Amino acid sequence: MDPLNLDLNKRYTYADYLTWMDDVRRELFDGFIRLMTPAPSRMHQEISFNLSRLFGNFIHNKHCKGFAAPSDVRFPKDEKSKSDKQVYTVLQPDLFIVCDLSKLDDRGCLGAPDLVIEIISPKNSKRDTHDKFEIYQQHGVREYWIINPNDENVTVFILDDKSKFQFVGIYAEDDKIPVNIFNGDLKVDLTEVFTV
Repeated sequence: MDPLNLDLNKRYTYADYLTWMDDVRRELFDGFIRLMTPAPSRMHQEISFNLSRLFGNFIHNKHCKGFAAPSDVRFPKDEKSKSDKQVYTVLQPDLFIVCDLSKLDDRGCLGAPDLVIEIISPKNSKRDTHDKFEIYQQHGVREYWIINPNDENVTVFILDDKSKFQFVGIYAEDDKIPVNIFNGDLKVDLTEVFTV
């Protein structure tokens, strides 16, 4: 049950979302509320921190910015539907990189980030592997990583020229993942990611 007694069957906009003054984390999937777990596990947070450090070091003094949850990414339906009352999908990826800085404002990102990383937990695996997968693909996220902390692996997808995610591979152990949005100039060493 939502603490504000919001109707979970009602469709809301980002303008509505901005009025919810409590500390409950929510996302909007095409206008419908999805409550988020209160706090991720320690392992989740350590993986997130390790990735933030690796990406942060690489993009320092480059024309890209990195963000960690909670930070809102608003997905408008199209270029004409960018007002708060027209945005129905608002997600908080675990990590994301934006290289088109015109998408950034004081409230987060308006439009698709270049890279999104989700760290799954048993309670949210379907949301990340199916629901968010579809949203990120539909809105043009160029690269999507799904991290499974329990199995210590990363599944990577990249967007093709037909706007469909293509499976690149599953990386584990001492693999180094070439980051597609940086043309492979950054290779993420998984021994530095899963060091918890």
